Amino acid sequence: MRREGRLTPAQRRAVDALLPKYGLDPAQGAFDFTRIFGRNTKRTLEIGFGNGETLAELARIHSEEDFLGVEVHRPGVGRLLMTLEAESLKNVRVICADAVEVLGRCVPDASLDAVLVYFPDPWPKQRHHKRRLLQPEFVALVACKLKSGGSFLLATDWPDYAEYMLAVLAQSSDFINAAPSDGYVPRPTERPLTKFERRGLRLGHPVRELIFVRR
Repeated sequence: MRREGRLTPAQRRAVDALLPKYGLDPAQGAFDFTRIFGRNTKRTLEIGFGNGETLAELARIHSEEDFLGVEVHRPGVGRLLMTLEAESLKNVRVICADAVEVLGRCVPDASLDAVLVYFPDPWPKQRHHKRRLLQPEFVALVACKLKSGGSFLLATDWPDYAEYMLAVLAQSSDFINAAPSDGYVPRPTERPLTKFERRGLRLGHPVRELIFVRR
């Protein structure tokens, strides 16, 4: 569901004024990425981008590539929109909607080169595990949207969730673990530290990274 949070006046102005410029509306149906970005290049989708710092940094580093971000927390959407406008980052589009809905209705099959899920809600209580984003059905949906050889990158600072994600992905016949030992991979050097990651590190939480490749 959409999470309103508390929008600052600047974030509210950004959502109202800039979402029409940088946003995509799921109600319009399937996205035509070539038309949207005006080119055909590598495309990365980040699910749950928080305040958008990772997405904006990747867009800065890789101006030759295109990026999409899905987030239901409107303050984070507003903050990313302000960054995009301030830095004139034209290779990012933002969707304020449920990720499963967007993947199912709007993203064409085999149209993405990478999907990122960094520090999703771990839902640590056993009775809430069914609410976790990483479920077999979601993994199958991501696989449909990735090109052959595309990458599914994930990170969490909850060891239990890391083991859970590793187990769910290992069961999928659509992916191959990029880690030589079928475990975790080193942290990608170009991925900036996120707010949630910094908080987890302060609390002594170990960060686990996964990369799975679409068969």
